[in-house]
Amino acid sequence: MRIVFAGTPRFAAVALAAILDAGYTVPLVLTQPDRPAGRGLKPRASAVSELARARGLPLLSPPSLRQDSGGAAAREAVQALSSTAPDLLVVAAYGLILPQAVLDIPRGIAGRSSVARAINIHASLLPRWRGAAPAARAIEAGDHVTGITLMQMEAGLDTGPMLYSEAIPIEASDTTGTLTERLAQLGARLIVTWLPQAAQGLWQATAQPAEGVSSARKIDRREAWLDWSEPATLLARQVRAFDPEPGASGRLGDGIVKIWSAEAEPRQGTAEPGTVISAKADRSTEAQGTAEPGTVLSAKVDGIRVACGEGVLVIHELQRAGGKRLRAREFLAGTPIAAGARWHVPTADREPR
Repeated sequence: MRIVFAGTPRFAAVALAAILDAGYTVPLVLTQPDRPAGRGLKPRASAVSELARARGLPLLSPPSLRQDSGGAAAREAVQALSSTAPDLLVVAAYGLILPQAVLDIPRGIAGRSSVARAINIHASLLPRWRGAAPAARAIEAGDHVTGITLMQMEAGLDTGPMLYSEAIPIEASDTTGTLTERLAQLGARLIVTWLPQAAQGLWQATAQPAEGVSSARKIDRREAWLDWSEPATLLARQVRAFDPEPGASGRLGDGIVKIWSAEAEPRQGTAEPGTVISAKADRSTEAQGTAEPGTVLSAKVDGIRVACGEGVLVIHELQRAGGKRLRAREFLAGTPIAAGARWHVPTADREPR
């Protein structure tokens, strides 16, 4: 079986490695172009690009596969894909739109009810969380379960018939980074499990349910500003959902601080988002319900407690701009937080005021 692979991040590279290790022929790999990254904004190759080069695989990185608007690079990539005469196109977190003309190029593998030409390894249990950020949106929403769905690709966004799926739990400690890694391992296992069945025609596609559809839109950096008027339970999930990118953020005084680890604590009373209250005063303040969301209720070595719209967010790990991730004890040693300090509340456009 000849398989052309299209993918970009580590999630995809894990699947490509599994396909290669299973002995399948991969005559061409497609990935996104190198992107500026790091403080120096130097071009950085994708994880799939690095793997393909290490394994000596033919590699193309067109900025688009639309022949009408993608220029010479798009035409070259589509021609190369066609000339390899693949049986199947396997896609995982590629990040580029695949026109129907591209999806129709592979010769296809016949099953019991249809022919599969292009297969996507998607990191959710479809139809929940169609789109670019399924793991992050699942954590943010408080889902307890997610998984991998292998689906036939079509022109719609993650709307194609399902071929195979398996669920895994979302742990209370999961960040998008840790959950994506577990999903990557699951996706790799499922694709190499399904491919032998596909070769024998022992598969059948199932249409996605019409109910339960949700959109996993890409995380916008403006979303990273925590809104302290929201419930602490939501903010704690957002901290995990935005890790490792873009990182949950807040403005304390004149400084921007990233928040990497936090948990919700049930809270009595109400405090305004962002105010820091002294350790002696926090209990009475909470009991009287006078603190506004965003108020720091206490800043101790075991955590910085901040009043939210509902409950209290206890922050355990923070990072100053240009600094390192620090536990609360280390952070407070270098950046003391005075009683009554306030985290700024984002405006409607998600910028802190």
